[in-house]
Amino acid sequence: MTSASESQTLNKPAPRFASIGSPYFGIMLACMAVVLILSNIGAAKGVVFGPIITDGGFFLFPLAYILGDVMSEIYGFKVARKAIITSFALSAFASLCYWIIIALPGFNDDYGNAKQAAIEGALGPVPQIVLASLLAFLAGQTINSLILVKMKARSGERTLWARLMGSSGVGEFVDTLIFCSIAASVIGITDSGSFVNYVLVGFVYKVGVQYILVPVTSLVIGWIKKREPSYWV
Repeated sequence: MTSASESQTLNKPAPRFASIGSPYFGIMLACMAVVLILSNIGAAKGVVFGPIITDGGFFLFPLAYILGDVMSEIYGFKVARKAIITSFALSAFASLCYWIIIALPGFNDDYGNAKQAAIEGALGPVPQIVLASLLAFLAGQTINSLILVKMKARSGERTLWARLMGSSGVGEFVDTLIFCSIAASVIGITDSGSFVNYVLVGFVYKVGVQYILVPVTSLVIGWIKKREPSYWV
């Protein structure tokens, strides 16, 4: 004989996920890749708001995690992982392009030299930033997606807000710690106090933005679920 709890577990339906046949996944994948690439460029600049230390990509990067949440909830872990790896590869390709652009011979006049110095100053630090971002993004997004899908397997369509908040907290912490540890020296953060400030501010800000936008993220997820023909099949 099975207990009541075992019976409920056996009868619990599998979590719903959509296929990627519709255009919505492609649009979200493109947006995630663009946000990640732009974040890597912006992160090369250190930004100071009074006692707060951050970087120029601070306002963009939370959007990548919100897109990751949406894709994980609707399409499942395997599809979300495909989006993460694709964004990872495109960002690495962008970094390679920056390196080639800087290495190409330019004009030797004053204007050409000034342009070369400006490009090197803007894109020169990016490879290390990209390394930090790629490793952090790969680890953080994978953990974020895996936790969300595991939670969905237990709760089904209920408590979406808990999945979004729980997965984001863990994923963003891993992401922020890895990124800041590698990128801090490039940005110009060299002392321990500034580093702790950078990590804490980055984590609190990213998670705060995602938590504030949970109602909006939930509405977007609901909107796409209604329009994904394969989700309710």
